[in-house]
Amino acid sequence: MARGLRRRGAGFWVAIAAALVAVQAAALYAMGQPTVCACGVVRLWAGDVAGPENSQQLADWYTPSHVIHGFLFYGVARLLLRRRPLAARLALAVAIEVAWELAENSPPVIERYRQQALAQGYVGDSIVNSLADTAAMASGFLLARLLPARATIALAVALELAVLWAIRDNLTLNVIQLVHPVEAISRWQAGR
Repeated sequence: MARGLRRRGAGFWVAIAAALVAVQAAALYAMGQPTVCACGVVRLWAGDVAGPENSQQLADWYTPSHVIHGFLFYGVARLLLRRRPLAARLALAVAIEVAWELAENSPPVIERYRQQALAQGYVGDSIVNSLADTAAMASGFLLARLLPARATIALAVALELAVLWAIRDNLTLNVIQLVHPVEAISRWQAGR
């Protein structure tokens, strides 16, 4: 069976990725996540990290972290799955991102986020935001394919620093605070 999967064309892997995104939307709906923001409007950007539209619109301050997911997934897939077609590696990255989006919107993870200074009112992502996060990851994956490795790393660092400066949070701090919260980081993020 594995040999047969190796021979599949790009269209097959794109269809797998699309099916995974459809599963993501259906699962989030079944989990009770809203399709769109409670405001009833779909916006391109929600810039108030503490506002009710954060994680509800197409993009927000956490979108760059999903682009960085794509950079990371591309790098790991390039190292470990070099002989697999690009489309197969992208489908695997989509599978990982979909799994993360479902975990991120589960009650235990939502509750864990609520313990952080910046996410006390967090209710999870809207389906529109979650799907846009997956698209941001795919964009990062494909961008990493086009850019030299050094440029990808420089862009990831620049994105992390820009978001850190703008909202006192980024992918690195988000992971630290989710896995093992640090009180000093929480105080700093709260402005104390």
